[in-house]
Amino acid sequence: MERTTVFDIVIKLLEQRKFAELKTIMAEMNPADIASIFEEAEEKDIPLIFRLLPKELAYETFSYLDSDMQEQLILAFSDKEIRDLVDELFLDDTVDIIEEMPANVVNRILKNTDEATRRQINELLAYPDDSAGSVMTTEFIYFAKEMTVDEAFVKIRKLGVVKETIYTCYVTEDRVLLGVVSLLELLTADPETTVGDIMDTNVISVGTKDDKETVARDLAKYNLLAIPVVDDEKKLVGIVTVDDAIDVLTDESTEDIEKMAAIMPSDKPYFKTSVFEMFRKRIPWLLLLLVSSTFTSAIITGFEEKLAASVVLTAYIPMLMDSGGNAGGQSSATIIRGLSLGDINLRDIGRVIWKELRVALTCGAVLAVFNFLKLFLIDNLLLGNPAVTITVDLVICLTLFIAIIVAKLIGCILPIGAKAIGIDPAVMASPFITTIVDATSLLAYFWIATAILKI
Repeated sequence: MERTTVFDIVIKLLEQRKFAELKTIMAEMNPADIASIFEEAEEKDIPLIFRLLPKELAYETFSYLDSDMQEQLILAFSDKEIRDLVDELFLDDTVDIIEEMPANVVNRILKNTDEATRRQINELLAYPDDSAGSVMTTEFIYFAKEMTVDEAFVKIRKLGVVKETIYTCYVTEDRVLLGVVSLLELLTADPETTVGDIMDTNVISVGTKDDKETVARDLAKYNLLAIPVVDDEKKLVGIVTVDDAIDVLTDESTEDIEKMAAIMPSDKPYFKTSVFEMFRKRIPWLLLLLVSSTFTSAIITGFEEKLAASVVLTAYIPMLMDSGGNAGGQSSATIIRGLSLGDINLRDIGRVIWKELRVALTCGAVLAVFNFLKLFLIDNLLLGNPAVTITVDLVICLTLFIAIIVAKLIGCILPIGAKAIGIDPAVMASPFITTIVDATSLLAYFWIATAILKI
């Protein structure tokens, strides 16, 4: 049965209050799909639906719920249910939940955890939000190098069920990371072989304070399921798994997109964000851009007399500004992505400018020629506009050529410059660049018009 069909049946059973049938169907569903059911349920039914699920499935589903729903369930839980929840969740998931909860909910969770778990939670919470330590889990499998493969499997069978992953295991001595061994290597090795003989000593690892986005990219770069995290003494303190890396990259991409659209980043889903909160996150940039646009108005006002002498020039101002803004936006988006992925570094600024200049020259030339033909064939001959003369065409197209070059250079220089002074390059995206390009395009337009048309 298709997922959509099952979902529709479950929602219908929920509306009809047929909880026995609902329990049977949900027991066979994927936790992520069950989480979608909670989103459609009435608030009063959420604890009831949760308790219909088998214990293990219920707590697995819990990690897929949004923070508001998790808070609602925790408040409805008994102390025993909270203890069971913490026991079932992986430690990094518990930390993620705590970070999203208000103080009263956090106190309930911590009150119902044992001292050792509470200490581990506090250690993870102490790491900076953007560090590898903040997203790592301390639940992993590690062996002594003298341990045989047979003994390693005994340990995996005993502890594997409560660990984040068993597919990648680590070899340590006094907790210092020595090597890594995969489950495949253990399965294909002689049972009496020692782990130290088959481990890979060329280990890719990261530090607890390394940027979590860089760590996520390393997982993708080296095609790893998990990457070990070591402290300043090279002792293994945790691992970052691929599912956590996906979450990091998703959050970072969302944040970059919001910044590029001149919106202050938010970690809440669209429908969970209030109108006032959206207003609060959007209005600062809109006010800044409004103020910055006064430069454009001032330029037009300053050349008002010249525009009056050749009114036809006014009609092509929007086209020039839009073309420049679009060209600058293309360059900035490309450079911001390159900086984010590590493809472009600060020392590459010379190469970037040279490359973007060549792109700008070719794009500007093609657009200028195309626009010249359009103005001459359509505006002049077809529409019969006598004001669009060859000289006016030349002014417009020469300005367009210059605007494209300036826009693309600004679009590549600003993000790199922002990175150099410690500002997120995404801030220097389309809206901000467009404002600068608009002003420079207008200045070029009026200067060229003054020089060629003698106005």
